[in-house]
Amino acid sequence: MSAEERCEWTEVDEERLRGAQERLIDGPTATRLARTFKALSDPTRVRIISALSHNELCVHELAACLGMSQSAVSHQLRTLREMRLVRRRKEGRHVFYTLDDEHIHHLFHQGLEHVEHE
Repeated sequence: MSAEERCEWTEVDEERLRGAQERLIDGPTATRLARTFKALSDPTRVRIISALSHNELCVHELAACLGMSQSAVSHQLRTLREMRLVRRRKEGRHVFYTLDDEHIHHLFHQGLEHVEHE
């Protein structure tokens, strides 16, 4: 750890510590959230989320949009579906995907705003 990252104080502000501990998420919740971010750590999955943030799309449309095979896209969609980031619906022989809910839409756009912010 560099000197810049080290704190020279040794006393703990008990009130601030208590406040932080009261707001600290529990272990299982932290694990689920970390898994969500891990699912979003893959650029292909982020691009799928991007495409679905505006429209429901069929697997073959996603494949064409991303320039990938349907098999490769389906593999990524399975991961996103398991993490409840996207959901699917079948209509005849077509399988359409959309973001699971508004939380995912907001999470994606907040992250995008953050990386585009100067």
